[in-house]
Amino acid sequence: MCRFLAYIGPELPIESLLLAPENSLLNQSLDPELHPSLQLAGWGFAAWSEHLLKPDAPLLYHRPKAAFHDDNAKTLIPSLQAHTMLSHIRAASYDASVVQADENCHPFSFEHTPWIIAQNGALPHWRQLQRELLPYCKDQYLTQMRGTTDTEFLYVLLLSLLEGDSDDHVQRGFEKLLKVICEAARKLDLASLTKLKIALVSSDRIIGVNYGCGHEGETDVKGDWKKLRDEDLHLSMLLEPVYVLTGTNFQDYANSYKVDACPEGEATSAIFASEPLTEDGDEWQSINFGEIVFLERKDGRIAKTVRKLDV
Repeated sequence: MCRFLAYIGPELPIESLLLAPENSLLNQSLDPELHPSLQLAGWGFAAWSEHLLKPDAPLLYHRPKAAFHDDNAKTLIPSLQAHTMLSHIRAASYDASVVQADENCHPFSFEHTPWIIAQNGALPHWRQLQRELLPYCKDQYLTQMRGTTDTEFLYVLLLSLLEGDSDDHVQRGFEKLLKVICEAARKLDLASLTKLKIALVSSDRIIGVNYGCGHEGETDVKGDWKKLRDEDLHLSMLLEPVYVLTGTNFQDYANSYKVDACPEGEATSAIFASEPLTEDGDEWQSINFGEIVFLERKDGRIAKTVRKLDV
């Protein structure tokens, strides 16, 4: 599986998010705690910082190689800090069909939108599905597509469906995204299990989505993801939660992802991740299958809303 981590909060050294923790995203690419498979197909991050010359635009970094083998990471990252960050390590099939290139590394970022994207998931048959989905795609986004991944195409499609950038607009955009995908798959007789665990990020905002469809293209998928682990691994991974951690004083816990717990509405930082990154994981909130989470930093505090998706 791919892995992602998104952060909003006070300006922090990016090193404390990506390198220093024992269970950091880069360390997991070689020694994962969960889902023990290596991520060898590249990695990247995007960061917003008040200290950049262009503070309103994300700094992008991509390397089409295993994150743990990136010789630039340990020299570049310690010089950077951010109040908003999205990072991703890419997993892909171990065969010659996988194109390892900068343009296939997440996060993806286009002009004419505040949003960047990364995901842990896959859209099967996405090239064939384009026969039905391309009419929804706007040229201003389609012409910016440079790579050969399903995620970048999903990014084009989602941006084309958005009617605005409010939480409500984005939720409706995600709901329509899955609807048109399922309709296309049924029409072309290509229905199959589709896992979409997506981080959509802009400055001081994270929107996380956990949804998809089952083996027959159904969206009302149910089951205990833990019990399904040995029976149907792919269905289990579809139903598995993604996770949110909120709290205060994250900067006081060097080399870890710990925070001080606090009442709702008093948190100063938030992390959205594909899996819990602390040992017990009890402080992480599960975002279950079929849910969307909105995280926004305003006046130094984190606002959090979790909703069910209408799919």
